[in-house]
Amino acid sequence: MRLPLEVLRALGGQAVIATNAAGSMRADMPTGSIMCLSDHINFSGLNPLIGEPTDARFVPMKDAYDPAIRSALRAAADSTGTQMADGIYAWYSGPSFETPAEIRAIAMLGADAVGMSTVPEVILARFLGLKAAAISTITNMAAGLSDEAISHEHTKAMAPIGAAKLEKVLRAYLRGLA
Repeated sequence: MRLPLEVLRALGGQAVIATNAAGSMRADMPTGSIMCLSDHINFSGLNPLIGEPTDARFVPMKDAYDPAIRSALRAAADSTGTQMADGIYAWYSGPSFETPAEIRAIAMLGADAVGMSTVPEVILARFLGLKAAAISTITNMAAGLSDEAISHEHTKAMAPIGAAKLEKVLRAYLRGLA
């Protein structure tokens, strides 16, 4: 993950917008929804900066998800009539899905969605001085919150529903940059 972000920065890039598939922990955010990340919980215990030899590894994570980019993404969603929730994303390392007990634990911590990516990319982006934002495509309800049979196949089948909304928002956002 580090090399592509370093290349982006070397080419003059100033920001990155990450996307992911996630499980929802909110009844008002069903499969097919999208959620703009306002913050995250690193529940994995991992960090891509472990082993970084410089003190630069102590990256402040306040406003990890840039407020100005989030505001512009919100405006883009509104301009296209696309409903987009805001919420806190919890990162598990995967590749197994979370257990119902893990879901109950992160719900108590305030998570709105859960997934297996994005957090390390955002940590690295911030380390490299890039602004970051992220949007989740909700592909399932988190374990124990519905009768849905959670599987990778189900995730892949549901992803296009939210991806169409995500595409509309990102296209409107990019038009706003021109």
